[in-house]
Amino acid sequence: MVGLPSDPRRLNHHATITFNMTSKEMKIMREMTTENIKASFAGESQAHVKYQIFASQAEKAGYPNIARLYKAIAYAELVHASHHFRTLGTIGDINENLQTAIGGETFEVDEMYPAYRAVAEEQDEKAALRGINYALAAEKIHAALYEETAEIVKAGSDRGDDPIHICPVCGFTHIGDPPANCPICGMASSEFKIY
Repeated sequence: MVGLPSDPRRLNHHATITFNMTSKEMKIMREMTTENIKASFAGESQAHVKYQIFASQAEKAGYPNIARLYKAIAYAELVHASHHFRTLGTIGDINENLQTAIGGETFEVDEMYPAYRAVAEEQDEKAALRGINYALAAEKIHAALYEETAEIVKAGSDRGDDPIHICPVCGFTHIGDPPANCPICGMASSEFKIY
């Protein structure tokens, strides 16, 4: 097949995208181009995630090669999104990136998900409420982990190598030995994904 690696396991590794811009290319973009690149980044990011979800569904349905195609194209979408993100010039050093991550998680906790929850409650959307509440609880943990990590970096260190456990139902994140069950959704920790 054209364009696909012969070993599908290669698709499971995090991408390292190299995209170098000259100083001339780093000039400030005009507003319309900037907005278009932001929209392209959002669209490609969503396509990357959507195709990963489709790949999981195809695997469960017994179509491993269709799953492999979805994973391959998901990676291509990641390449596109990475290009757009770098073009926007929003990647900083380790401290700046951690502050950006803290800001994003804090925004989700303090503003985005509470507003979304209010609408879902008003409209009695139970499935949406469940997902919003799961995400809100997990995002609080994510913000705290990034804040803790920022302090570790300020002290001149890296995080320890304790395993990071993620609940596949709600996104609960725990470093080190996890509790027996997810404190957010109740999933058995034996089902957690480990990084």
